[in-house]
Amino acid sequence: MLDIYPLSFALLAFAASIPESKVYENSIGMKFTRIEPGSFIMGQEDGDFDERPVHKVNITKPFYMAVTEVTNQQYEEFNPDHKKLRGKRGFSKDDDEAVIFVNWHEAVDFCKWLGEKESLPYRLPTEAEWEYACRAGTQTPYNTGDEIPKMYHKHQEHEWDPVPVPLHVGKTKPNAWGLYDMHGNVEEWCHDWYGRYIDNEQTDPVGMISGTMKVTRGGSHNTTPEFLRSANRLGTLPEDKSWLIGFRVVLGEMPETKPLPPPDPKLWAVNVSQDAYKWTKGPDEPYFKGPVEYVKYPPDRENIPMYDHNHCPSITWCENGDLLAVWFSTIHERGRELTILASRLRQGNDEWDDPAEFFKAPDRNMTGSALYYDGKGKLYHFNGLEAGARWANLALTLQTSTDNGVTWSHPELICPEHQPRNQVISGTFRTKEGYLIQPCDAVYSGNGGTAIHISKDEGETWYDPGAGTPKPDFKTAKTGGTIAGIHAGVTQLKDGSLMAFGRGDNRLGSDDNIGERMPKSMSGDMGETWSYTASEFPPIDGGQRVVLMRLIEGPILFISFTDSSRNLDDPEGLVITDSSGEEKRVYGLFAALSFDEGQTWSVKKLITAGDVSKELDGGAWTRNFTMDATHAEPRGYMAATQSPDGMIHLISSRLYYKFNLAWLKAE
Repeated sequence: MLDIYPLSFALLAFAASIPESKVYENSIGMKFTRIEPGSFIMGQEDGDFDERPVHKVNITKPFYMAVTEVTNQQYEEFNPDHKKLRGKRGFSKDDDEAVIFVNWHEAVDFCKWLGEKESLPYRLPTEAEWEYACRAGTQTPYNTGDEIPKMYHKHQEHEWDPVPVPLHVGKTKPNAWGLYDMHGNVEEWCHDWYGRYIDNEQTDPVGMISGTMKVTRGGSHNTTPEFLRSANRLGTLPEDKSWLIGFRVVLGEMPETKPLPPPDPKLWAVNVSQDAYKWTKGPDEPYFKGPVEYVKYPPDRENIPMYDHNHCPSITWCENGDLLAVWFSTIHERGRELTILASRLRQGNDEWDDPAEFFKAPDRNMTGSALYYDGKGKLYHFNGLEAGARWANLALTLQTSTDNGVTWSHPELICPEHQPRNQVISGTFRTKEGYLIQPCDAVYSGNGGTAIHISKDEGETWYDPGAGTPKPDFKTAKTGGTIAGIHAGVTQLKDGSLMAFGRGDNRLGSDDNIGERMPKSMSGDMGETWSYTASEFPPIDGGQRVVLMRLIEGPILFISFTDSSRNLDDPEGLVITDSSGEEKRVYGLFAALSFDEGQTWSVKKLITAGDVSKELDGGAWTRNFTMDATHAEPRGYMAATQSPDGMIHLISSRLYYKFNLAWLKAE
């Protein structure tokens, strides 16, 4: 995580003198106002956790800030090619609208170009300069008071799809220092890496020395008003761009303040062994252990941060013998607060570590994660990155680790467009050809299917083989480029074809005798097209997700639920037959094994600890349930990995199970 905006740029010698008048207009018509030195209280005590601790900041040197955000006309003097992005998603068509679809690097390059053109020190504002200028002497949530007047509103609501609004600059009343659009219109890039505040007075702060996300400020259209507050902090990857983010320019030398040191490592990165674990074959006899909680609730949850709703996990084994799990934590699944946490089960331990934050773009929804270890020294972490709230417009990110998950590469936007088909689903795998496959929901609703992303070069480049193909008609089982059912599990058969099972889209074909069954999708062209049939398995619904994977020993493992969430008040269960031929009806989480490439599923077994009745909390949508010989977890988002010793590690929304193939086959 290198600092890709070195302070040395700000220390260049400029031939022209910085103006001293109250206002200034430069050669391309940008107007600036002089911001005098002073002090202010940064943050908001009753705001978000990352706006605390509230602290005093001293700004010791004057600087000039552009009175509006950079417009299309101004930016396109630097980059004429940007004109082709005008009107994208319905936004910012006119010369005097705020420029959008500009990432942090491009904003910095514009400042450099302008600086070289005029021999003056143009740059992005520091986060502290931005808040100081926005407040303009106020200490209320907005520089307009406790609320933001309706005249400033530009569709201040969260929508699944953004509602186009005008982004013309300077059309509403400025703040007391003559700055327009500091609340809303578009977010504005700042110089700083995003990091937690420190608890002491600061002078001319410039943020952290390094980081993952760059700060944006001011909020935007198409979000609720609290994200427009003076103290509110947003941010994203410096490579990210969307219809929500533009920028504003500062004229003035960069403060020479020393950046803050990087934060202490998170618990999942502390004291991690780098010794390769000597895996040995596990027991031949049946083995089952659990379930135990891997999602724990420490007393000081704000500093993690951790919320009440924890869901959507992924798990992998590591070369050192540890297990690493990630999941999202949130108040509302659609919320901007949604973050990704991680926990580690260290080799030889029986209890998982307490959680700690793992991956987060501030005030952006992060729905969907996947972890995968390639068995050759590299861990992969895939994650969704929303433009704002909800999970309809996700970009797809990838970061990797070669030291058992202690440090990670700077996240890449392997699919940078904020769009459907990018909601990450746990279940990454490698094909026999060596391709990496990452499933992602193709839609944000409960029906509409799953896409896959493929890399043929060890994760360097990715493509979606089904993108742009005709949309399938699941009701008539018409072939298309999307798997039937969201949250699909996908695996490869020995003949090279792909097989998948998903949630929803379960009314397949026109034959009424088919009824509602879980859809099965098959592809013989590596995901370009899929064909659909009804499987033998019951459908699932909200709060439920399947696992589909090939085991080291050869058979295919399928894990799902006997009843849809809609039927839990009056479940039908599933009839299974034991080795003696006796039938019994079971309810909840079950496993099935296929020894003939998915043609039949000769083994079906309830995933339960046995005859002893246990009262358990499955977290998320599962909550409290009773586990006994015929009842297992009724729902949960499942994820699994198999370590080289043959052990299968299964997690739900809160619970961890460990078992082997011998246990699955035993009665």
